[in-house]
Amino acid sequence: MAELEIGTIVDFFARPVVAAVELTGELKVGDKIRIHGHTTDMEFVVSSMQINNQNVTVAKSGDAVGLKVADKVRHGDKVFKVTD
Repeated sequence: MAELEIGTIVDFFARPVVAAVELTGELKVGDKIRIHGHTTDMEFVVSSMQINNQNVTVAKSGDAVGLKVADKVRHGDKVFKVTD
């Protein structure tokens, strides 16, 4: 299993449980990602993402996207795309 860094967490919102991610690589709905930091380590499949409150299926480097997450993430946590 390989991991490619594709972004960094820049903000977190508790309600709804959403993370703001600044992308440095491409991300699509259906991609498996891992968010890893000092106290964070979660892996999940992206079910939806938004740019400026609009649903999108693909985002590219430089985009800031909102992702639903299962638990709290922290500013500076790294986002990786997981490939088999």
